[in-house]
Amino acid sequence: MRLCFLVEEHYRHDGMPNEVIGQLTAWGHRVDVVRPGGSLLRMTGAVDAGAHDAWVLKTVSGGPGLTLLEAAAAAGLTTVNDARSIRGVRDKALAAAIGRGRGLPLPPTYAVARPELLREVPAAEYPLVVKPADGSSGRAVHLVSSPGRLETLLPALAGEGMLIAQPYVPNSGTDIKVYAVGGELFATERCSPLHPDPSVRERRVPLSAEVAAIAAQVGAVYGLDLYGVDVLLGPDGPVVVDVNDFPSFRQVPDAAARVARAVLDLARAGGPAAAPVALPYTLPLSIPAQAAAQIPAAAGDAV
Repeated sequence: MRLCFLVEEHYRHDGMPNEVIGQLTAWGHRVDVVRPGGSLLRMTGAVDAGAHDAWVLKTVSGGPGLTLLEAAAAAGLTTVNDARSIRGVRDKALAAAIGRGRGLPLPPTYAVARPELLREVPAAEYPLVVKPADGSSGRAVHLVSSPGRLETLLPALAGEGMLIAQPYVPNSGTDIKVYAVGGELFATERCSPLHPDPSVRERRVPLSAEVAAIAAQVGAVYGLDLYGVDVLLGPDGPVVVDVNDFPSFRQVPDAAARVARAVLDLARAGGPAAAPVALPYTLPLSIPAQAAAQIPAAAGDAV
């Protein structure tokens, strides 16, 4: 197969997606790499219908690669992930509205175009988590304890563009990151960006049936195939606090090969795959019937 990978400059030297590109090449597939942030793009001729079986994007928020991926999708080409789905989760304000409207356990979310408008958030909602609507990798995430603390943070929030604010979910200081790849779910535990602790390293953990069902629902709600979900175990149950398209897949065994197989499967299918299922490695899951009815058998290992 012939694939086009759009790799933003931020990920130029990262293992993901470079290891995936290397694996696909080793299997005999042709991979063309385009770096949208470092190239002059002739948009009227950039998308050659039929030249590639699929286009794959590893992007930063606000990166130019998504525009090119959307151009490929508009030409009827297969994209990984779906370009509209990426847009839907890259804008965290939009993602919150979509997720809450479709029944995902997300916190109530406020959005403002200017940081001083956060003064209108009711005092009863504090403490708040405030972050850019297009943020990633924990950038500019703030735990705001009170309206008074907000006032001191307003200068730091200036220039961040659209912001979202959500009531803080009490938690242990760690969150669960669930990776979805090739129809399978893998769970890791890692330090929360709000409670940095260098001694806490990301590690694989068992995946409960409740969190597995939520993670599978995330893929269906947003239309994602390769994604990550950040979940906090709050006092009232699991809460989804972030969704990422094409994450790092850290701690996923044989991650490069699994992601490469998933890309090939999606390219061959010409569109989104079915909802993911948790691996037997984690627990003998007892997923609720309404979720289980939508979950197929795990994908095979054929290249």
